[in-house]
Amino acid sequence: MAIRVMLVDDQVLLRTGFRMVLAAQPDMEVVAEAGDGAEAVEVLRGSAVDVILMDIRMPRLDGVEATRRICAVEGAPKVLILTTFDLDEYAFSALKAGASGFMLKDVPPGELLAAIRAVHSGDAVVAPSTTRRLLDRFAPMLPSAGGSAGIGGGGNAGGTQLERLTAREREVMLLVAQGLSNGEIATRLVLSEATVKTHVGRILTKLELRDRVQVVVLAYETGLVRAGGGGLPG
Repeated sequence: MAIRVMLVDDQVLLRTGFRMVLAAQPDMEVVAEAGDGAEAVEVLRGSAVDVILMDIRMPRLDGVEATRRICAVEGAPKVLILTTFDLDEYAFSALKAGASGFMLKDVPPGELLAAIRAVHSGDAVVAPSTTRRLLDRFAPMLPSAGGSAGIGGGGNAGGTQLERLTAREREVMLLVAQGLSNGEIATRLVLSEATVKTHVGRILTKLELRDRVQVVVLAYETGLVRAGGGGLPG
């Protein structure tokens, strides 16, 4: 079955361009479109969608709040944020709201298609290096570790819950937060990729997190990693 995609952007030309790229793929189909977040929430009620390409800055309802409302519903489609990075100051909030990742609006078509497929298959970290740069930029805006209120829908995950992790799991979590893929983590720690996947799964379960993006956000919120540093706080 083709991946059912919804395009949400107030720029018609951008939606047209994305639609043309996706229409050329045998495993993708654009099934719905919206010009702002409010329309997206409304249209989604009558559409079966797997992945949403969501703009951040839109009239009436922005992509952050639209993502929060959409992801609050059980069985919600995956949301892939489209950002200009240098201008959008809300992409980090969108990740906290439940987005499964983000891409730059000028992303090459091949990378966009790969990102859609990755998100659809459950891989929340679409572009680890880009994720790391964005989090480094906005980490100073995060609440202190002591004031963290947890991550959307995941309970009260915080510094205390990190104590549930074994030393190896904390090590894996740190590398996930630095933007490394499972394969890169396996190489770094001299483990099999399957073992790394097992560790990541246990981390998600113990910390009551939805996916790898929430692991990254929590690591920054609790001070496990710091902006620009990437290592354990001293």
